[in-house]
Amino acid sequence: MALIVEDGSKVAGAESYVSVVDASAYHTARGNAAWAALASDTVREQALRRATDYMKQAYRLVWKGFRVSSSQALDWPRANVMIEDGPYRNLVSVSIVPQEVIDACASLALMASAADLAPNLEQLTLSEAVGPLSVSYDKNSPQYTRYRAIDMLLHPYLAESGAMTKLERS
Repeated sequence: MALIVEDGSKVAGAESYVSVVDASAYHTARGNAAWAALASDTVREQALRRATDYMKQAYRLVWKGFRVSSSQALDWPRANVMIEDGPYRNLVSVSIVPQEVIDACASLALMASAADLAPNLEQLTLSEAVGPLSVSYDKNSPQYTRYRAIDMLLHPYLAESGAMTKLERS
């Protein structure tokens, strides 16, 4: 099944923010040989779908603005998204997917090709006694992998009112 890519025009059934070709160019430019080493474009498409699924789950409640249409498959394109860059403010077009969102999807796809982006959670071990050995469980540490580079890349597109805090808690 061919990957259906959102290009900002509210593509019906969109499954990814980036095509295999564009993701491959992104990874080639960054020297990420692991992407090229994947078995086939089918495997790359699957990784891009998993990355997009993760983005929908992780960022849906913290994106700025709102979906252009309630029937669109993905969270982008969005309306009413204002980006601040120092003293400049720019309104993001309602007919695009920002390059940072595309790049984040490509980066997450590489990670998704090697591991589950949202694995089941387990209590982290701090101490546990087995004979003379002991292990403790940490009740306050995050129980999931944080993709800090992705959060920082997407930060301009996330709601200012505690978006990073919400991400840290979720």
